[in-house]
Amino acid sequence: MAMGELEYHLTIKDLPDAERPRERLFREGSAALSVAELLGILLGVGRRGETAVELGARILKRLDSLGGLRGLGRISPEELGGIAGVGPAKAARLKAAVELGLRLEKDQRRLPAIRSPADAAAILQAGMRYLDQERFEILLLDTKNRCLAREVIFVGGLDSTPVHPREVFQSPIRRGAAAVILAHNHPSGDPWPSADDLRVTRELANLGSMLGIEVLDHLIIGENCYLSLQESGLGWDGRQVPIPAGSASGIGSPAGTSIERGKIGV
Repeated sequence: MAMGELEYHLTIKDLPDAERPRERLFREGSAALSVAELLGILLGVGRRGETAVELGARILKRLDSLGGLRGLGRISPEELGGIAGVGPAKAARLKAAVELGLRLEKDQRRLPAIRSPADAAAILQAGMRYLDQERFEILLLDTKNRCLAREVIFVGGLDSTPVHPREVFQSPIRRGAAAVILAHNHPSGDPWPSADDLRVTRELANLGSMLGIEVLDHLIIGENCYLSLQESGLGWDGRQVPIPAGSASGIGSPAGTSIERGKIGV
C-alpha cells in the first residue's frame, strides 16, 4: 500500500439497514439469522479488519473440534477469551447467553403438561373461582400440550363484551403456540354455559382452525367446580344447551378423560 493511502475495512454500520443483523432480527425474527449473525449481535463489535459477524464465523470454525455450536457450552471462558478479537468481556457475554439458553430449556421441561380438563382447571381455578366479575383467559400450549403461558384477554361478560379474535390469537401467534384452551368464570358459581358462551366458542374454534392454532377446550369456572365444553359436547358442533345445569358429564373431572391433539375428554 502506498504511503499516505488509507486502508478501508467494511463494518456492519457500512451495510445497508436491510442487511444488518440487529435490524433483521427486529424485522424478520431471530430464527431468520444465521448462527454467525446471532453471535455477531452478542459480540457487539469485531476487531480491525473483521466485523462482529465475521468474528462470530471464525469462533464457530474454532469450535468445530468441540462439536460445533455445542462447543460454546464446553469451551472454558478463558479459552474463549483467548481467541483473537474476543477477550474477557465478549467471552463473558457469550457464556452468559449459553447459560440463559440452558436455563430456558430446564424451565420448558418443568412446564406443566395439560393432559385432561382437570389439569387445565387446576391451573385456572385458584385465580378465577371467587372473582366477582367475569374474566376471559387463555392457556397457550406447545406441541406437547405443555403450558407456555396464561393470559387475561379481557374482563367482562361474553354477552356484553365483544370478543375480538385478534386479541385472543395475537399472543399465541407471536409466541408460536400450537393450541390454546379458553376459559372464563361465572361469578354466580354455576358453570353451565350460556348461548353466548357456545357462540363465542364455535367462532374462536373455527378461526383457530384456519390459523393453525387449535382451540382444545373452553372451561367455565364456577365455585368449586368447572365445566369443560368439549368434554360435554357443547360449543363445537352447534348444539344448544340441552339439559339443566349439573346433570351432564363435563362438570368437575370425570376419571379417565384425557387431552390429545384434536381430541379432548374422550
